[in-house]
Amino acid sequence: TDVNGVTAWSECVAGESPNYTPETIDTAWTAITQWVAPRVLGKEYAQPGDIHVALDKDFRGHNMAKAAVEMGMWGLAATAAGLPLGKFIGGTRTSIPTGISLGIEKTPAALVDKARAAVKQGYRKVKIKIMPGSDVEFVRAAREELGPSAPLMADANNAYTLDDIDRLAQLDTLDLMMIEQPLAWDDIVRHAELQKRLETPVCLDESITSLDRAIDMHTLGSGRIINIKPGRVGGYGPSIAIHDFCEQHGIPVWCGGMFESGIGRAYNVALASLSNFTKPGDVSPSARYWARDIVTPEWTMDATGRVKVPLDR
Repeated sequence: TDVNGVTAWSECVAGESPNYTPETIDTAWTAITQWVAPRVLGKEYAQPGDIHVALDKDFRGHNMAKAAVEMGMWGLAATAAGLPLGKFIGGTRTSIPTGISLGIEKTPAALVDKARAAVKQGYRKVKIKIMPGSDVEFVRAAREELGPSAPLMADANNAYTLDDIDRLAQLDTLDLMMIEQPLAWDDIVRHAELQKRLETPVCLDESITSLDRAIDMHTLGSGRIINIKPGRVGGYGPSIAIHDFCEQHGIPVWCGGMFESGIGRAYNVALASLSNFTKPGDVSPSARYWARDIVTPEWTMDATGRVKVPLDR
């Protein structure tokens, strides 16, 4: 809430356990109440782009805690300006293509059933989680069943090392959109070695925590696509900076998800309306995750796999 009584909501996307980033719900709450909020309460900022700079000075890490406040202040500024958030940040899209993420199944046949249903629903990207023992055969089964035009990708969630390079290279024959974060969550160097061996683009997710890390990826050739999750990089300021850098250097980006409610989803949809979000994002409709979302109207997807960018609020 600002001094004039204008109010906006935002969401912290940290999980219960430190299994994606070091942050958790509890560490984020501590960071917000003890360090983040005191830096912005009672302060005046000329524009929301100044917030991340203020939160990053002599304050390392805790990106998801910072993002919860920083993004909320972008939402607050857009509300005060009477503009939809997408338009406020310079978005040009009125709708965005949407993908779905499928977990690791017990058998290739079970995966095929879910992938077939996803394509039938209209999803523009089907992300298949993989790990050693549940990878090439599973993805191959989906490709053979769904045909060459099905928009498939693999997400390894840093389950592999360079010792697995020959196995990962087998995925090259399956015409995938990308392989996401196959190696360690904080690695840039080894991904460069892997990308040299693969024709399939490597997409970095956990490794990209700032604009500097995106520049490192480009410089070293560690990947060809970036998944931007605003919570992971510290908010909208860094997300927009990474987007702009990637656009300048011909690197496609897409917007990932962290199991947000409809509030967090609103920020992701608005971000994905920027021009270089050319790959379908993980912005599935509310019904994918919730019996009932906490926003009205709930997020929906049309038959062509697109989510509308709100332009009326």
